[in-house]
Amino acid sequence: MAKDDIKQEIDRLTNILNDYAYHYYVLDQPKVSDAEYDQLLHELTKLEEAYPEWKRDDSPSERVGGQPLEHFSKVQHDVPMLSLSNAFNEEELRDFDRRVRQGLGHEPTYSCELKIDGLAVTLKYEQGRFVQGATRGDGTVGEDITSNLKTVPSIPLRLKEAVTIEVRGEAFMPKRSFIRLNEAKEKNGEQLFANPRNAAAGSLRQLDPKIAAKRSLDIFIYSVGKVEGEDIPSHHGALNYVKELGFKTNEHQKHCKTIDEVIDYCESWLSKRADLPYEIDGIVIKVDALADQEQLGFTAKSPRWATAYKFPAEEVVTTLLDIELSVGRTGVITPTAILEPVSVAGTTVQRASLHNEDLIRELDLKLGDKVTIKKAGDIIPEVVNVLVEQRTGEERDFSMPTQCPECHSELIRIEGEVALRCVNPKCPAQIREGLIHFVSRNAMNIDGLGERVITQLFNHKLIEDVADLYKLERQLLLNLERMGEKSVDNLLRAIEASKENSLEKLLFGLGIRHVGAKAAKTLAQHFNTIDQIQNATREDLEAINEVGEKMADAVVTYFETPEVKELISELEALDINLEYKGPNINVSDDANNAYFSGKTVVLTGTMEQMARGDAKKEIEARGGNVTGSVSSKTDLLIAGEKSGSKLKKAQDLNIEIWDEARFLEELTKE
Repeated sequence: MAKDDIKQEIDRLTNILNDYAYHYYVLDQPKVSDAEYDQLLHELTKLEEAYPEWKRDDSPSERVGGQPLEHFSKVQHDVPMLSLSNAFNEEELRDFDRRVRQGLGHEPTYSCELKIDGLAVTLKYEQGRFVQGATRGDGTVGEDITSNLKTVPSIPLRLKEAVTIEVRGEAFMPKRSFIRLNEAKEKNGEQLFANPRNAAAGSLRQLDPKIAAKRSLDIFIYSVGKVEGEDIPSHHGALNYVKELGFKTNEHQKHCKTIDEVIDYCESWLSKRADLPYEIDGIVIKVDALADQEQLGFTAKSPRWATAYKFPAEEVVTTLLDIELSVGRTGVITPTAILEPVSVAGTTVQRASLHNEDLIRELDLKLGDKVTIKKAGDIIPEVVNVLVEQRTGEERDFSMPTQCPECHSELIRIEGEVALRCVNPKCPAQIREGLIHFVSRNAMNIDGLGERVITQLFNHKLIEDVADLYKLERQLLLNLERMGEKSVDNLLRAIEASKENSLEKLLFGLGIRHVGAKAAKTLAQHFNTIDQIQNATREDLEAINEVGEKMADAVVTYFETPEVKELISELEALDINLEYKGPNINVSDDANNAYFSGKTVVLTGTMEQMARGDAKKEIEARGGNVTGSVSSKTDLLIAGEKSGSKLKKAQDLNIEIWDEARFLEELTKE
């Protein structure tokens, strides 16, 4: 066979097999038998091995998984992947509808979809080719799992059109795949996965893509993150559009005209959910018109235009064996129920939250009681009530201790609080929990430093405070249990990389009372450096909109402590970044920043000299707000090549319009 003929044959087989896979995995309409597909794939693989220069990047042979990775790299999301607020009953759904109608000033329509119980991912395509896939992570930064996502047969490696687009979806493990996987694990004497969600997440976070390829994962695309050159007016229109591109969407999506239709849709799935070939844990409700979504906007944590209706929690009965006490990083003593193992909502539960001493008294809880438990929001197990009528007389009273279970210091109850608290700053449990918090995802986000490793390091006296993490030595780590050369090298690289984190990550990681992740970012944006935060007065702090009296007092008290001052100096000496690196909200009055401050800007069309994502960052760094659609509230439209309906709408509304050259001129003003 001539070389040109071989190349044509590789192209022909690739196209045929991709079409067969699309009909099988996306449309559920097989065209050929498995044996015929496997034979053609075998022919293609042999040709690709002989002539690798002609293997296409969308070849079905890519699905088998490539070489193992050493670690997952981080991915900054261009558009944040926010979580959704929850509604648990009809009243809360109607309250959501009321807030939406008040925010819009008119009646909306809604798009309803099944809430697939899996792992949220984002997929990027450039000119129709799959270039990157990532996890949600903390919503701002995820992990690059492109190699693993290529093994999911329902994810197209090349779209039907050469578009540049980012879509979001839920990767999941079908029930039959989950059963098959656990049967194999049980046969091999391995620990079983608790549920399909954990199995899907664990599969996509394997460093070896060949493992993910064997797990028979699937995906439903549920939204468009961004797309170039298209003006899509509605959410259900966006789903139809991505379906035409070759993506798999859920067939049970419904466009509802009223909240009554939404409620009927939600209730209809209470009884039908068990019949699905995959797990769902609720219904997602979104305002359908994208212009309405933009008008409603976002809170700090979630969009105002969407909510997740969570199915009523399954309740089961089990026996309370014991109550275990733990000490948190702020010294709060938390009781946890130790239960006779029982299956709840697809997982085996042996522990459940009891929150505090007041709840134990309210329930009149005794050791040995029969109790009802449920998972709040299908996630956190909690004790609901006690079956007093089933008591035998052998149950035993429980009382909270007067001394800390870790350091034996006297416990106190601060006025106005329900929790007992250990106030000993040298309590080992508080120190350990503080270290676990410091390395967590929303804080310094150090891969490989989970609770088990931190506990091991702490117990071996290798770390006593957060600064010690940056002094760990390779040889000492290699002496620890289950710490091989590769894992130690990866861990040290992750620790070193965390030194470059922006200030808000460090602030949150330090665990200052009343300072959560959002407040940490607010403080970092406002003051820019840790020195300025240390020198801030209570009045300086309270002058910030989102900082109240309690938070201001906690921040000042924290940084006045001599031990904290010493720690900050030590972190500086260890080359940990102590400055804010994100967009600055303190917009100055000079000519370089003045125009965009407080302006609402829309970007459209293709830009030649700057990527749209970079342009967005430049505008936001100068105090502007970039939105996705044109409305009467838009101050400026920046139009690149091939601008479409957004340009026409801006002209109709007499909105100021710039081309790319005018935009770049503004950025370079002295």
